[in-house]
Amino acid sequence: MPVRVTVNSKEVTASSGPSLFECAEQLGVRVPTSCFKQGKCRECLVEVVEGMDLLSPRSQEEGHLEGNFRLSCRARIVSDTGTLSCHTLRRAAMRIEEGAAERDRLQPLELDPAVTREGDRIVLDGVEIARSAGPLYGLAVDLGTTTVVIRLIDLENGRRVATQSFENPQRFAGSDVMARIRFDSENRGRLLRRTLIGYMNHAIEGFPCAPESIYETTVAGNATMRDLFFGLDVRSIGQKPYRSLTEEQFRAGQTTGTQLTLTGRRSLLSVHPRGRVYGLPLIGSHVGADASACLLAVGFLEEEGLIALMDIGTNTELVVGNRRRALAASCPAGPAFEGGGVACGMPGLEGAIESVRLGDDALPSFRVIGDKPPEGICGSGLVELLGELIRTGRMNLLGRFVDGQARFPIAPERSIFIEERDISELAQAKGANVSGLRIVFKRYGIGFEQLDRFYLAGGFARHLSLEAARRIGLVPDLPDAKIVQLGNASIEGAAIALLSRSRRRRLESFVERIEHVELETDPDFFDFFVEGCQFIPVRSHKWQE
Repeated sequence: MPVRVTVNSKEVTASSGPSLFECAEQLGVRVPTSCFKQGKCRECLVEVVEGMDLLSPRSQEEGHLEGNFRLSCRARIVSDTGTLSCHTLRRAAMRIEEGAAERDRLQPLELDPAVTREGDRIVLDGVEIARSAGPLYGLAVDLGTTTVVIRLIDLENGRRVATQSFENPQRFAGSDVMARIRFDSENRGRLLRRTLIGYMNHAIEGFPCAPESIYETTVAGNATMRDLFFGLDVRSIGQKPYRSLTEEQFRAGQTTGTQLTLTGRRSLLSVHPRGRVYGLPLIGSHVGADASACLLAVGFLEEEGLIALMDIGTNTELVVGNRRRALAASCPAGPAFEGGGVACGMPGLEGAIESVRLGDDALPSFRVIGDKPPEGICGSGLVELLGELIRTGRMNLLGRFVDGQARFPIAPERSIFIEERDISELAQAKGANVSGLRIVFKRYGIGFEQLDRFYLAGGFARHLSLEAARRIGLVPDLPDAKIVQLGNASIEGAAIALLSRSRRRRLESFVERIEHVELETDPDFFDFFVEGCQFIPVRSHKWQE
């Protein structure tokens, strides 16, 4: 019986000999490549879910890969029977969570792009870079640790033309920034940068425009993702005091800010070679350019009231205050709430359980992204499941199952479950976030109830059950009216920076005044962390009331 090969949920049978790339071609699954199956570009990554023993040993070109990752052009089937399943890192079903920040923008955006037209002359900040009667396009990019989103925008009218998203292919080096810093430091050739840019160029090829009509690109992302893209050494971000080279240079008076620029040619992107690629400024340490982009998206620079902005991810970023005074901190939460380190966890792709409800029956009811058979459970599903386990008394406040079992079945027919060790991972991620909230609010001298609004940014936060999130203590115990669940505010902020030079300049000045809080130096950090690991609501302490 031949080998059953599944690539991105499509199935074909094969005997010994063909590569996974060739199987994908037969199924019509596009695998990113720039070297046409020569093993040189290292872009044709797949993650093998089942049947690794049916494949040839790793080749020399795959020496940088660990775990279940392979180059599909090098991995050949060496068996005539069995089951083999894998997926590319460009699964197209990523939900692009954007638009909420756009709808909720506090002030209308007046178009003031750096790229303009003077007759047939295309000028960038007043300097001619091309002659064309064609359209003027720009790209806004959010480089997430888990997901990359690229938005194509018409610079003459500000309209969104198209959006592409894909899993960050750097995931082969680890699911968190520290793992990628370590990989980049130990391997030559800027493999993380090359792989990412290769995938970005494939996405750009899918846009309805000529690449040379793209004249400016704005890039948001955490400090590590942004600096890897720009080809900088990121080792300093991974060790105390956890600062980007750009932050060190700014503090030493060698630069005017932490923003970055490259020409299109030097960026290696498929854009106009004389165009510009601009990296938004960092706030400080691991509070990166994605957080500064979020400030633009919610109108933080004009805010008179007290607000908090929290972008929950592998590195949660928190900013509290208003236009007069702002504090920021990064919370090293890890990838648990994005599916990493959880036995049946996965990103918010088709097939992920995104909502769970428990009744009197033994098994839960759930909703799956794409209405397909469940393959795992994503962050929003995990939060709601934990909330339901607490609500129904199946789990205690310390994260232990009351019936003494080691796991709770979610979809047993699909072997999807949650274990106590998964809950421990989630508790520690939550503990890091709670300690950040406690310490920053303490330093600011306010209680949670004094906020006018609490913004939750990011695709994960967009789909959270607020009831469950409050019950387990992931977010402060505030009324729904004060909590605003944004979509991808980072991509919206990158778009604002692309379309408005004045907003961009104001952001560069504003981030210099934000006070960065180092959580681990606070004497209450450990106590707050331990408290945050319990599944209890987060309310103001007496000294905050």
